[in-house]
Amino acid sequence: MFKKLRHRALEDELMDDFSMGGDELREALQQLRLINSIFQAAGPMKYGVQQLWQEAGKPVRLSILDIGAGSGDINRHLLRWATANGIDIKLTLVDITEEACEEARQLFRNEPRVEVLQCNLYDLLPDSFDIVTSTQFVHHFSAEELPNVVGSMLRTAKTGVVINDIHRHWIAWSAVWLTAHLISTNRYIRNDAPLSVAKGFRAEDWRKLKDVLGTPEMAYCWRPLFRYVVTIKK
Repeated sequence: MFKKLRHRALEDELMDDFSMGGDELREALQQLRLINSIFQAAGPMKYGVQQLWQEAGKPVRLSILDIGAGSGDINRHLLRWATANGIDIKLTLVDITEEACEEARQLFRNEPRVEVLQCNLYDLLPDSFDIVTSTQFVHHFSAEELPNVVGSMLRTAKTGVVINDIHRHWIAWSAVWLTAHLISTNRYIRNDAPLSVAKGFRAEDWRKLKDVLGTPEMAYCWRPLFRYVVTIKK
């Protein structure tokens, strides 16, 4: 298995099959919140947003779109950060599946700063949000698809883009595989959680994407726990 991690896995995750879903997918989204908490998935995203916010002059109002948000759980950390810094924040969570949108609506039912939309990335209007974020989203796409995906995110953003995704590494794969099998019997979790690591990234993957995009304002860095955060300024 570890030799295969030299290159990104090409298999689709179960979550990429939109003919499936239902209660099993909703259970997986709920359990994914625990996995995100264990592996501190919110930290890199908050780090990247803060970087762009500071470079933009620390505006007091901020609109953020999280694409492929799932149940949107990591955005709770962004809301706390905004409150601590006196930022009037508006969060829009977008996912293509109804199950994810329903989970997000339930999770943020008492949060007026959050809106949930079910739609496709390519349907969003240009320059419609200050910052566009994604967490564990872009690894679902092949190297050939990535420039179009990230380009669409850039077109939607006015200030820039923050990508938070997984470092493809045998330690991360082993830890996620073990965690998934300890906490869950759900087939989405057991299959997709370790596969997400195998579909993740290394520094050379980001360098290639930067070259293809021709975007000098793209920067990436490694963050705990086995994450990359990518920021792209417009």
